[in-house]
Amino acid sequence: MSIYRKPVIFIIVSLVVVLVGSVVSTFIPLFMPSMEPALEGITPYNPIELEGRDIYIREGCNNCHTQTVRPLLFETARYGEPSKLGEFVHDRPHLWGSKRTGPDLARVGGKYPDSWHYKHMENPQAMFKDSNMPPYAWLAGNRLDTSLAEKKMKTLHFPFADAEIRALDGKTEMDALVAYLQKLGRTKKPQPLAATTQGAATAVESPAVAEGHKIFDENCAGCHGADLAGGLGPNLTDAEWKFGGSDADLILSITEGRPGGMPSWKSVLDQDKTGKVVAYIRSRAKG
Repeated sequence: MSIYRKPVIFIIVSLVVVLVGSVVSTFIPLFMPSMEPALEGITPYNPIELEGRDIYIREGCNNCHTQTVRPLLFETARYGEPSKLGEFVHDRPHLWGSKRTGPDLARVGGKYPDSWHYKHMENPQAMFKDSNMPPYAWLAGNRLDTSLAEKKMKTLHFPFADAEIRALDGKTEMDALVAYLQKLGRTKKPQPLAATTQGAATAVESPAVAEGHKIFDENCAGCHGADLAGGLGPNLTDAEWKFGGSDADLILSITEGRPGGMPSWKSVLDQDKTGKVVAYIRSRAKG
C-alpha cells in the first residue's frame, strides 16, 4: 500500500527528510572554513580591546549604535564602503544591530583621535550640541577588572602575550572602551613607508588622517601653511597654540571661528570633515 495512504508514516518520513536536509544545508556548513572567510588585515582583539568590547555590550551601546554598513548610497556616502562578512570573523557575538539612534560605528576606528573619544564619552554634547547620548564620564573612575582577561582570550582562541595582560594594570574602563572603538573598521593592511617631498621616509597616514590632510590643504593651508608651521594663522605643530589645548577647543574654533581672526567653517566642513582635520593636525603635533 502506498505511503500516501498512511498519514502517520508519511509525517514521520517527511520530518526525517526535512531534518536531514536541514543538517546538510544549514548546520554542517556552519563548521566549514568557507563560512568564516579571512580578510587581509583582520586581526583578533587584543586584551584591552576585548575588555572594551565587553564594556560596550554591558552598557548597552549596541542598543543605539549599529556596526554594519549596508550597500545603500546614503549609508556608504556617510560611513564608507559596505561591510564584509570577513570583518566580523572574530566577533562573538556579532553587534550588527538594527536601530540607529546614534550613528553607525563600523568605521569609527581612526576617524577621531583618542582624546576626542575621551571628551565625547565624558560629555557628548560638548562635541555634538544636539546629541541625546548620555554621559559616561564615570567610566574613567572605574578601574578595569582584568581577572578574566586571560580566560577570555583562551576561550576565544585569541593570541596574546603575558605582557599584554600585565599592561592592563592601572587601566580604566574608559581606556578599554576607547581602545575598542579605535579598533572598529581598521581592516586595512599596513602600507609601506612613503617618501616625502624632501625624500625622507615617513609612516603612511591612516585613511582618516589622509583625508583630513587633503581637506586641510584645500581649506586651511593658506593661513596655517602647508606644513602647519603658521603664517597668517598660528603654528599648529606646537604642543601649545592659540586655539587651546583640547580637541573640543580646536573643533569649536573650526566650526565657530575666532573673533578678529579665523572665520567659521561650519557651513563648509561638516562634523565628519572637521573631525578628520583635527585627526590630521594631531598627527603632526610635536608634543
